[in-house]
Amino acid sequence: MSSDTIDRVVELLATLPTIGRKTARRLAFHLLRQPTESVQAFTDAITLMRANVRECSVCQTFTDREVCAICASEQRDRSTICVVEEPSDVMAIERSGDFRGVYHVLHGVLNPLDGVGPDDIRLRELMARLGAVQELILALNPNVEGEVTTQYIAKMTAPLGIRVTRIARGVPVGADLEFADDATLARALEGRVPV
Repeated sequence: MSSDTIDRVVELLATLPTIGRKTARRLAFHLLRQPTESVQAFTDAITLMRANVRECSVCQTFTDREVCAICASEQRDRSTICVVEEPSDVMAIERSGDFRGVYHVLHGVLNPLDGVGPDDIRLRELMARLGAVQELILALNPNVEGEVTTQYIAKMTAPLGIRVTRIARGVPVGADLEFADDATLARALEGRVPV
């Protein structure tokens, strides 16, 4: 069974992150079984999202307003900025319910091998926000690019006297030590804290 129309939808769905061809095919057939109104509502929501969502003028996360709800909130501590790679990282940290500061989204990390330099991510915008900031928390992914970016930001902000910290790395809650890789265990030991 083949249809050029179905094949095109499968091809497009498969371009989404974590969606392979098999899942894309399942999604396409699922959409075919849905009422026309449901599929139309879905496509309208995507079109509306694409038309209305932009970057917050303060922190660079995605929002449908000029300034996102976090930056607009009077309840947030503006002296602490948590720097993350992507808008989805803001959502992940917010789910914890423990962070009361504000964010800055870089929209990427430094990667000289791929030609991504300081002018390609939102470092200029970060530097412009550091006037009354007391602490920068670097919550970048624990990979080579995240480490390079962490070190770059630390050096860039050193003359300002701002406290620069990074989120802890190590063994996740509920994990067994025997299954942790060597690098994770080394970082956990390196970042140990008093009890």
